[in-house]
Amino acid sequence: MNRLKDKVAVVTGSGSGMGEGIIRLFAEEGACVVVSGRDDEKGQAVAADIASQGAQAIYIHADVSIEAECRALIDRTVEHFGQIDVLINNVGLSTRGTIEDTTVELWDKLFATNVRSAFICAQQAVKYMKERQRGSIINIGSVNAYIGEPKLMAYSATKGAMMTFTKNTASYLNQYRIRVNQLNVGWTLTPNEHRVKTVEEGQGEDWLEEAIKTRPWGRLLSPRDIAMAALYFASDESELVTGSVLDVEQYPVGAPPNW
Repeated sequence: MNRLKDKVAVVTGSGSGMGEGIIRLFAEEGACVVVSGRDDEKGQAVAADIASQGAQAIYIHADVSIEAECRALIDRTVEHFGQIDVLINNVGLSTRGTIEDTTVELWDKLFATNVRSAFICAQQAVKYMKERQRGSIINIGSVNAYIGEPKLMAYSATKGAMMTFTKNTASYLNQYRIRVNQLNVGWTLTPNEHRVKTVEEGQGEDWLEEAIKTRPWGRLLSPRDIAMAALYFASDESELVTGSVLDVEQYPVGAPPNW
């Protein structure tokens, strides 16, 4: 407990799913947290629930595909708490499409949401972190960054771009003791994943039962699993770690699925 005591953390897209899992664990570990997203009802509910448990939590509306809202998210955080110590760029769209049927509009939308938003939020956060000579930026990527499923062509490309962004900025920002790391997340059970499988892919309500049969540990990753990995990069336990990409997945990337 209290591994994030006296730290202020912002997590984009934290009204549900992985972002919610991260923000809740960070609050448990003593951080002052900023819940953000486009769904005000969900975001406000999460922030209120965290605050009811004794932690300091606020909600700030932010559509990260809009530059002004990215910058306002960071500025309002500092106005409220006086600092920002941790930024987690968690928002990510995974709309399906292969090289043949992905439109230019979809490509641009995914890059704006998944990559450009991380750049803008990080750029704004660095202004404040630089003053204090400390900070941790964590980008949530995907194991699809290495190759990716054919139906996730544009999404995979955004996560590959995120890895280069992570390493490039880590190399530059270490002069200010600002660390930048990335989590490449594997198959995770979230409300959105359930919606995709049942609504977009039409697999039926029993899709999870079949999915876990393919997993060595008999379950999919959970938001809590991702949160625990993020906690390491956010805390002082990883004080000298920067430019790292951690694959959070049950199968090593490139390994045959069934040994």
